[in-house]
Amino acid sequence: MMKLGLTYSDVLLVPKKTVLKSRSEADIKTKFTRNICLNIPLVSSNMKTVTEHKLAIAMAREGGLGIIHQFGTIEEQVKEVRKVKRSTSHIIENPICIEPTATIEMSVKKMVEEGVTSLLIIKDQELVGIFTSKDYLFEDDLSRPVSEVMTPKERLITAPYGTTLAEAKTILHQHRIEKLPLLENEKVRGLITTKDIKKNEYWPHACRDEKGRLRVGAAVGVKDTVERAKILIEAEADVIVLDIAHAHSDFAIQRLKELKLNFPNTDIMVGNIATAEAARELIEAGADGLKVGIGPSPVCTTRIISGSGVPQFTAVQDVSSVAQKYGIPVSADGGMAYPGDVTKSLAAGASTAYSGKFFAGTDESPGMIIIQDGRRYKQYIGSASYESNHLREEKSLGKEVKERLNVFVEGVSSLVDYKGSVSEVIKSIIKGVKSGISYCGARNITEMQANAEFIQITSAGWLESQSRGKKTQE
Repeated sequence: MMKLGLTYSDVLLVPKKTVLKSRSEADIKTKFTRNICLNIPLVSSNMKTVTEHKLAIAMAREGGLGIIHQFGTIEEQVKEVRKVKRSTSHIIENPICIEPTATIEMSVKKMVEEGVTSLLIIKDQELVGIFTSKDYLFEDDLSRPVSEVMTPKERLITAPYGTTLAEAKTILHQHRIEKLPLLENEKVRGLITTKDIKKNEYWPHACRDEKGRLRVGAAVGVKDTVERAKILIEAEADVIVLDIAHAHSDFAIQRLKELKLNFPNTDIMVGNIATAEAARELIEAGADGLKVGIGPSPVCTTRIISGSGVPQFTAVQDVSSVAQKYGIPVSADGGMAYPGDVTKSLAAGASTAYSGKFFAGTDESPGMIIIQDGRRYKQYIGSASYESNHLREEKSLGKEVKERLNVFVEGVSSLVDYKGSVSEVIKSIIKGVKSGISYCGARNITEMQANAEFIQITSAGWLESQSRGKKTQE
């Protein structure tokens, strides 16, 4: 008998007696990979029109994770990773420095490139001053050396390396300053800022590493896999995603083994797959996490073009049934249109929901707002679409390409509604997930997976489930 494949709109969770007084009590902490923990089960996809540093920062601040896309040069991807890692920390261990002979123009350019608001001025590795935006305000001659306008060391407040955050906060408040250089034998060893302390307090549930920096992932393909991963890991990416359209292949397994051999201390997420057999082979090859989804995305045409794929709910169940035996987390990639679909994916066995559609069109996603017929949109481009391939070709050649490329296309480009801040999108999804945990009679995601009972519904049942916002006939 032919196996039945189901997607999220084919099923509902059967409500169970809840033990929670309020859905807000539900615990949604989870794992993305073997060693990467998240405070919310949401991950933004490594797509060109979805995740660069702004969205990755916003995702991590809310407790989730952003995966920086690989559709650019290694240097461009590394720069995005570094911007996330530098966005906040307990202590900035390698603050951006410049020589006192540098011009104001050079210094300002460096600040813009690095996304910082100040530079420490050093000579022979020793601190001689600090340069901030107020030092060049109304300055007409940008060719002057920065040493002429900086705040010199004798006017600075510094502290010894090893000063705690609590001690630093007291010093910053006492002297009404915003930057506190940390010195050891007169050499710069770190920097603590009021901005970082405020960020730590404002986003208490942010996804951070052991140094207080936001976590970020980075994707690699199969062409320059090890070379790109090496530089990304040196830039301190927390996890590498080996992203291949069809990861159940000898080539993908070979690349995975190379990554684990060269970088045994870095978690590697691998995808995309859709079967239990694929899960078993990739886990045995060293995968620390699995990404599930062959063709469920609205900008992916794999199923239509190739005739291949597994409906996403069934794919998540099948992969999870194997992965859970090995203790390997699963991320459900694509096919989710509503917050309830995220709940269903988690209940089916996934640890996280990996999405482009939810986060495309937000303030933090790349691209401009497009106004069409009085409505606001942003572009959402499938990674295997013609548009995406064309943009990559132009970038690699460094010039405009007018002729049509001969490429195989398994994706499309579309416009999505402008959604505003991603934090509001996340809040809406998380409310649905917490409510779903409550309806499953559970306290957390693990209990929800144990308690989950699904019922298959008809098309009429799905119609009955949908919004009552429009006028209905009696």
